[in-house]
Amino acid sequence: MTTKKITAAICASTLLLAGCSNLLPSSVSSIFTGTSNSGAVSQAALGDYKQDVAQRIIAANPGKTYTVRPQALLRSVIVLKFYIGANGQLLRSEIMRSNKDRTNEATALASLKNAAPFPQPASRYLRNGRVEMIETWLFNDDGRFQLHSTAAEQMHE
Repeated sequence: MTTKKITAAICASTLLLAGCSNLLPSSVSSIFTGTSNSGAVSQAALGDYKQDVAQRIIAANPGKTYTVRPQALLRSVIVLKFYIGANGQLLRSEIMRSNKDRTNEATALASLKNAAPFPQPASRYLRNGRVEMIETWLFNDDGRFQLHSTAAEQMHE
C-alpha cells in the first residue's frame, strides 16, 4: 500500500470516528466533563476522595487485603456501587458486577461496611446530600483483595 493510500485511509477513519462522537453515551462523555446529564459527579472527577475511601477500606480490613501485584487470572472481580452521606456514613451498597462467587461478594460487602464511617466528602461531590461511588474488588485465589483504585498492575500469564 502506498503512503498516499495509507494517509487517505487514516483520514477516512478519523472522519468516521469523529462523526460517531455524537453517538457516545453521556456516561462516556461525563468522564471528560466531570458530570453527567443528571448532574451526578463522575467517578473520574472524584479523584482524591475516591483514593481516601479506598485507603479507608484497606485500613479497616487488615489480613483481608494484599499489596503485591494481582495474579494474572483473578479468582473474582466484584464491582460495588455505594452511597456515602454528607457526614461520611455508608447509606447503601449494591453489587453491580460479579462472577457469582458468594463468598467474595460477602467479603466485599462486609469490607465496605467495616470501613464506615468514611471521611466527609467535599460539598462539591454531594448530590442530594450524598455521593455515589463505584469501586472494584480484585480477589486472588487466597480470598484476599485489592481495590482497583489502589491496585498495582496485574501480572501477566
